[in-house]
Amino acid sequence: MEKAILGLDIGGTGIKGGVLVKGHLEDIRSIPTPAHESKEFILETIALFIESYLDYDIAGIGIGIPGLVDVERGEVLGLANIPAFQHVELAKFLQERFFKPVFINNDANCFAIGVHKFGVGKPFKNLVGITLGTGVGGGIVINGHLYSGMFSAAGEWCSAPYLEHNFEHYCSGKFFHAYYQTKPKAMAKRARNGDPEAIKAFEEYGNHLGELIKHILYALAPEAVVLGGSIRKSYPLFEASLKKSLSTFAYPTVLEHVKILLSELDETAIHGAVALVDLEPEVVNN
Repeated sequence: MEKAILGLDIGGTGIKGGVLVKGHLEDIRSIPTPAHESKEFILETIALFIESYLDYDIAGIGIGIPGLVDVERGEVLGLANIPAFQHVELAKFLQERFFKPVFINNDANCFAIGVHKFGVGKPFKNLVGITLGTGVGGGIVINGHLYSGMFSAAGEWCSAPYLEHNFEHYCSGKFFHAYYQTKPKAMAKRARNGDPEAIKAFEEYGNHLGELIKHILYALAPEAVVLGGSIRKSYPLFEASLKKSLSTFAYPTVLEHVKILLSELDETAIHGAVALVDLEPEVVNN
């Protein structure tokens, strides 16, 4: 039987899985996350979900989570919106249960390595992935390897101070909620129908995102910045203002060569999780 890699995306509302067989992702499934249950109940739920995939010859398991991870130990230090899942030795628990290697990382880091290995980031050795949704996440690939930093916290530009708040406040869905009392998807529909206020909102959003990308360029000068998350689908509405903001970057030669790309993967989180199984032993941590 062909060896398979199992990828899991564990979030506050759902646990999603899929297997990579012969380079193709298949058998996508999901279950609700028992977010308010005990740690033991949640661990057993994850284990039973993995058991549902054991018809495949699983070679390894990769897991992405929205929180901090001790990558070497496979310990989840904290998981957003799941109160009981703090300081959990998830990799040890699953390895003892299934006798398979288990690799865990932050979900934004998974996005970056996923688009590098399976998506539009393939041609580039150095890239940054940014997820734009309810929040903002960032991941870094350097010389073809995922750079996680301490506790998988590299690339967390979301928390960096910007204007009166931080970058996440202005570059995620929080921007539309805070200043226009609506969601990005609804605002995008209005903008496409010619609503002036909605068009203005996306122009402002593009300006803020351009400022974030400039910070990334100053620090890392990657070959590509890949945008993911639900808001990327509205890119035509903020592309012009983003590029106008970028035009003030101090090094025109860098700006001329960097690519701003949109992820085309439908299951980026799972692609990223399975990518960990191949690449995690070579991760640059510090």
